[in-house]
Amino acid sequence: MTKRTKKRAYRLSARAESQAETRQRIVDAAIALHEKLGPAHTPMSAIAARAGVQRLTLYRHFPDEAAMFAACTAHWGAQHPFPESSLWDDIKDPTSRVEAALTAHYDYFSGTRGMWSVAYRDVGLVKPIQPVLAQADEHLNAVAQSLAAGFGRRGIVHRNLVATLSHALGFAAWVSLETRGLDTEGKVALVLHWLDGLCKTRA
Repeated sequence: MTKRTKKRAYRLSARAESQAETRQRIVDAAIALHEKLGPAHTPMSAIAARAGVQRLTLYRHFPDEAAMFAACTAHWGAQHPFPESSLWDDIKDPTSRVEAALTAHYDYFSGTRGMWSVAYRDVGLVKPIQPVLAQADEHLNAVAQSLAAGFGRRGIVHRNLVATLSHALGFAAWVSLETRGLDTEGKVALVLHWLDGLCKTRA
């Protein structure tokens, strides 16, 4: 490689690094504004201003809001993943397994409440949010199915266990119990009481 070629390669590398840094700055600005104002109330111009770039630069990286939301969702999701099932999978007792799973999810929602709140609030106004929340709901339903299966019940009892766990694992349920002054331990204890009642049902 000649000196000229090396110099050109260095310039290209530096340029690519600069573009990546600019792109990330835009994504960080968008996430901060989405959490503060809500996606439906965050114009692209505000994102550009917070990121310190011209709107032309912003649109060069993200041609539309869908592209912006996709990047923000991927980055935020990577930083705030749902709890790993390894936290409860190896627990044999089904009630203790549920307790561990609920505790992990309620602690998770406690730390990410701001973003989930505005996402659910604005979901009807911002279409790109809809598949993201649908995917989150599918994930939580799958967790509920797995936890319910551990009780070894069939028929209507199993169906009701799944329904109860799906509801209890949802963000809306967490908010409802939170507004009633229950801490994580109190929330989990209440759900376990529901499940205990269901498991005593003859079916």
